[in-house]
Amino acid sequence: MNLHQLSLTAMAEGLAARKFSSRELTQHYLDRIAQYDKQLNSYVTLTAHAALDAADVADTRRTKGEVGGLLAGIPIAQKDIFCTEGVRTACGSKMLDRFVAPYSATIIDKLHRDAGMVMLGKLNMDEFAMGSSNETSFYGPVKNPWDVTRVPGGSSGGSVAAVAAGLAPVATATDTGGSIRQPAAFTNLTGIKPTYGRVSRYGMIAFASSLDQAGVVARSTEDAALILQAMSGFDPLDSTSIERPVDDLVGGLGKSIKGLKIGLPKEYFADGMSAGVRSCVEAAIAQLKALGAVVSEISLPNAPLSVPTYYVVAPAEASSNLARMDGVRFGHRSQEARNLEELYKKSRGEGFGPEVQRRIMIGTYVLSHGYYDAYYLQAQKVRNLIYQDFKRAYEAVDVILAPTTTDVAFKFGDKSDDPVAMYLNDIYTIAANLAGIPAMSLPCGFSDGLPVGFQLMGNYFDEARLLNVAHQYQQATDFHNQSPKEFL
Repeated sequence: MNLHQLSLTAMAEGLAARKFSSRELTQHYLDRIAQYDKQLNSYVTLTAHAALDAADVADTRRTKGEVGGLLAGIPIAQKDIFCTEGVRTACGSKMLDRFVAPYSATIIDKLHRDAGMVMLGKLNMDEFAMGSSNETSFYGPVKNPWDVTRVPGGSSGGSVAAVAAGLAPVATATDTGGSIRQPAAFTNLTGIKPTYGRVSRYGMIAFASSLDQAGVVARSTEDAALILQAMSGFDPLDSTSIERPVDDLVGGLGKSIKGLKIGLPKEYFADGMSAGVRSCVEAAIAQLKALGAVVSEISLPNAPLSVPTYYVVAPAEASSNLARMDGVRFGHRSQEARNLEELYKKSRGEGFGPEVQRRIMIGTYVLSHGYYDAYYLQAQKVRNLIYQDFKRAYEAVDVILAPTTTDVAFKFGDKSDDPVAMYLNDIYTIAANLAGIPAMSLPCGFSDGLPVGFQLMGNYFDEARLLNVAHQYQQATDFHNQSPKEFL
């Protein structure tokens, strides 16, 4: 078996047994990136020299018996939304194309400084995480390894493309309205968005502060659990971080799910889902029943209001967060401005792409005098109703199951001229962000040769249960082990 086909646990065992070194493992991935990434465009910054140096440090420590944990010396790639000291952090935008972060995000420190992982580089993404296809990046679109004429999903398109093609064993990602789960479904990966506040947001460039959450994409639940365990925990630098112990996410993967109560929200199984996706999701439900789960229909009556609610709340917060990027303090500065007002206008007009500009305009409008009560305040009231729906549902069931997407990955350009059609692509994923609950997507089959994923949503801080259910499903199926043939 090739090194890039090993699980994280197998990599750790191989390093411990001296079957290969961290330098050899890291070089293997760097060679694959050089060979394949021109086809995919998943990386925007490669940190090859620093990666090999970090690998050498891990090997030296291992030789001295100073290994710092299971993940030490294992490579990882980072979504380019996390500030990384001394490395360009562009967030997919011309606005930050020359921004070199002066400090590192907390999860960067946790994974590299504390866990000893090796950073291969920074991954492409939709500009400021605004998009569902990775077509809005200043650095060009990312291609789906299963079919390079199709999108990988967004905004974490670079993360999923790199892992699916074996250009990284695992990658960080972020999810504001489905940007971990939707691309994971499009590329046959496991992706988890934890409870809001479980993982620090310090150093993560903000899109919508009350919705953004960092997570992970991996080939298996076990790999995802290992990384999420290392990423999680209270951070005094983040005011939205929750001070509570982190459960043993890896140790709880072996529990039986016999008697587990799974709810199927009828609103998610109405018209709109393709026949291929429906067939795969129904097969996944049947498999979980065979493993002993008890399945029943539930209702989330306000779920259909998720998309319009999200597209008031998220642009409003984006408008506020991106106001700081004005060409004065940092970010792109226009060379054509003749006065201060022109500096603001031209710098932002040149630095932000069309989708970001669109959302800033929407957000500014809904926050403006005379419209705040009519739009933003009403959206927050509906958001609370969505939260209450989930709260009631978890009084009756342990986990909620739904499709992740309405269909398989679409072709480039199919929805780029119709923003509303693009926004509706997240119709199944947004509610979890509005409520702040943990949710994950995992592979459940193929339709027309393209991957299909289904979604599990859990109660607050119940990631351990979600991961266990997913792991039991993956122990009984083989979909997650399949890779795109061109990148074997």
